[in-house]
Amino acid sequence: MAETVWSTDTGEAVYRSRDPVRNLRLRVHLQRITSSSFLRYQPAAQPGKDLIDLATFRPHPTASGHRSEEEEEEEVVIGWQEKLFSQFEVDLYRNEAACQSPLDHQYRQEILKLEDSGGRKNRRIFTYTDSDRYTNVEEHCQKMTTAAREVPSFLVERMANVRRRRQDRRGMEGGILKSRIVTWEPSEEFVRNNHVINTPLQTMYIMADLGPSGKLGYKKSEHVLCTLKVDSNGVITVKPDFTGLKGPYRMETEGEKQELWKYTVDNVSSLAQPEEEEREQRVFKDLYGRHKEYLSSLVGTDFEMTSPGALRLFVNGEVVSAQGYEYDNLYVHFFVELPTTNWSSPAFQQLSGITQTCATKSLGMDKVAYFSYPFTFEASFLHEDESVDALPEWPVLYCEVLSLDFWRRYRVEGYGVVVLPATPGSHTLTVPTWRPMELGTGAELRRFFIGGSLELEDLSYVWIPGTFKGERLSRFGFRTETTGCVTFRLHCLQQSRAFMESSSLRKRMRSVLDHLEGFSQQSSVHSVLEAFRRARRRMQEARESLPQDLVSPSGTMVS
Repeated sequence: MAETVWSTDTGEAVYRSRDPVRNLRLRVHLQRITSSSFLRYQPAAQPGKDLIDLATFRPHPTASGHRSEEEEEEEVVIGWQEKLFSQFEVDLYRNEAACQSPLDHQYRQEILKLEDSGGRKNRRIFTYTDSDRYTNVEEHCQKMTTAAREVPSFLVERMANVRRRRQDRRGMEGGILKSRIVTWEPSEEFVRNNHVINTPLQTMYIMADLGPSGKLGYKKSEHVLCTLKVDSNGVITVKPDFTGLKGPYRMETEGEKQELWKYTVDNVSSLAQPEEEEREQRVFKDLYGRHKEYLSSLVGTDFEMTSPGALRLFVNGEVVSAQGYEYDNLYVHFFVELPTTNWSSPAFQQLSGITQTCATKSLGMDKVAYFSYPFTFEASFLHEDESVDALPEWPVLYCEVLSLDFWRRYRVEGYGVVVLPATPGSHTLTVPTWRPMELGTGAELRRFFIGGSLELEDLSYVWIPGTFKGERLSRFGFRTETTGCVTFRLHCLQQSRAFMESSSLRKRMRSVLDHLEGFSQQSSVHSVLEAFRRARRRMQEARESLPQDLVSPSGTMVS
């Protein structure tokens, strides 16, 4: 006799199905193995026998001399939300005085019809549907952990009073607006009526009455075999999972007469025929097509397009954090400067902003202030110069970091600048900053006690001032001190007809974008220095590869 391999994985499994849940069919098989008391009592082996005879573990016969096979083993096929009555419910609903709700009277009529037609086919296996009171009680008493003695937390106690919205509830029509969207002073009754979980969910329990033979119908003998939950998105949660190729699950009853049971839960839903699948695909295709047309009608055909030869730039940005500064309570003033040629922005567009004041927290050796301040802006570039060699400029983002103390004294902590990315996508930029400084101890004492310090009258001096008209900008003699850095997160979108047209205009726009990308890369001092370093390395390699008679002692080539 082969040893039974039990399945110990009783966790839940999640499935997703596009088919209607009413087509779900489960086959549940329940069988009594033996009394658990036999597992503790082992009869003495007879002389000459090393093993105990399996006949000693056979169930004891009843007073009538035999056991009912229907009570020892049972198998039923159950559909979704199919009601199978237990012996307790049959005895309860026979009494008309016990029926209080319309559902109770409906159950009473169904039980009477079953008795007239020969009685119910199930004995131990029964179900609780989503409409039964047991579902609500079970959801109220669900445990959050696997601990034997679980103490409910504050959140569990509060969530126990939250009702779950059912699928048969219908909300208001989408075109009708509520009189008050926000209720500032809700009453207790209002909270009770509206405190619901929005996800529609239906629950079904497959139960078993594991009481002794002839004593069915007691609540203490009811045990949950399987729990099914289905939401409106077609997600099916099964606990425990379908048996499949795994071994059966075991269940041991408590009390004086402990007994061991095994059961399996299998999915026996009928497979769809090829004709039905093809018809279903056609229905889905038609449904999705109509839904697409409906969405198109909501959007309309008046989609705003850019003018020919124009590039529209959308930036959704965020001031993430600032770190490495001397004082606390930081805030950032930032603005975007558009080049004077070929760039423009809508009249209503705001190209500057100020974050909230944020206290710093220690992160390693630095103090970091987290702002998470969002901003957005839009700009347009119109390419009018047909020359390929024309190098367009790109918008620049300036930032100024300031601190504010308890006495409302502010200090400039640093200035920074960065060229906006020329490529679409998500970018995280770290902008180093600096501040002007004065020589001597008096300036630092004044900065500490009185507040205030040297400031730039024109913030564009951090980059290239707009008033500068010369060829070379000298900052010789301007004393500065390196401070911290500011982190920006930018999500850049670009819109242009050149992305969808296959004409010469598209080729011209591509060249413009290439120039812009090159300009963005050259804006980094590190990139420029790295380019010089690579050029010097290539020249050195070229000298080493030439014959020695072609190179002079000074390192130059001999003509």
